[in-house]
Amino acid sequence: MTRVRTQAGDFAWLVSGYEEARQAFADPRLGRSAPDPDRAPRISDSVLIGGPRGDVETEKAEHERMRRMLVPAFSARRMSALGPHVQELVDGLLDRMAEQPPPVDLREAFSLPLPVLVICELLGVPYDDRAYFRKLADAMTDLADRERAGAAKAELTGYTREILAGKRANPADDVFSDMATMDASDDEIASLAAGLLFAGHETTVNRIDYGVLLMLSNPSQRDALIADPSLTDAAVEEILRMAAPGNHGLPRYAHEDVIIGGVTIRRGEAVIIVTMSANRDERIFPEPDRFDIGRRIGEQQLSFGYAARYCIGASLARVELRSVFTTLFRRFPTLALAVPVEELVEREASLTGGFTRIPVTW
Repeated sequence: MTRVRTQAGDFAWLVSGYEEARQAFADPRLGRSAPDPDRAPRISDSVLIGGPRGDVETEKAEHERMRRMLVPAFSARRMSALGPHVQELVDGLLDRMAEQPPPVDLREAFSLPLPVLVICELLGVPYDDRAYFRKLADAMTDLADRERAGAAKAELTGYTREILAGKRANPADDVFSDMATMDASDDEIASLAAGLLFAGHETTVNRIDYGVLLMLSNPSQRDALIADPSLTDAAVEEILRMAAPGNHGLPRYAHEDVIIGGVTIRRGEAVIIVTMSANRDERIFPEPDRFDIGRRIGEQQLSFGYAARYCIGASLARVELRSVFTTLFRRFPTLALAVPVEELVEREASLTGGFTRIPVTW
């Protein structure tokens, strides 16, 4: 627990330890809303995580209500049933990639289209609209231009509102059709739908990219995975542990005085949970900076949060990542970066991080 000054110039408590992060996620007295939002500490200029959101009096009940409505659509059983189809999509994208002469941009050919295809089919969003909503998603993560990010967020919400209206008239077997009949206002549902469309692909894209880079930087681990596909689950968890997209932390506000890790956080103060640091807590993960797919840590890492704040899309992300890392290096055992790793360009102004391109050859 460390008191820090945020990018916005205000003070906050930085939570970097594993047990402290779990405690912060699980404590209902910490939330996304603030008791006095007008005077609440700002974290950054991000429209997504820059400051408080929601109302202290209703946040807990609203969060529980929304989870009750959405969890069935993203249940582990339903996501597992998607596995064979996700594998078909992975195989098809890799077939098309193999037809291109290297070098090929892995991000453009594979890492990006896979999660977009999956989330479009699951939610019921036209895949032909991908360039449009991807442009909005990119703009929403802009840390340098708050006005641009805010306008993109509003436009994406308007886009999902139109889709939901169409689902009410012509429902289908998809999540947005289910959401269209929720007992909530149109604005609430549209905002939630926009969040699902954004989060349902943005972070998975970067986890694929980072996972590939970790494997290429650790050829003994890559070779072990090729030789023994039963290591896939452990490999995915180790990738999730080490490849946290972005490094900006998750903001929370104390609704009343709270003690975390022996430190008293006063009502109204901000807390930033840094899962990337928690996932490298040497008290939990020996030699935390070493990429080791033999750790067998189960689902212990905190990249998807914890307790009531556990990400509802975790099972979907795991299904996608397992298909990717079961298949990619088996199909392309000589896959390698086409440029030195130092030449990869990071998306520094993006909330979710990642790289602009991943040129590869084989």
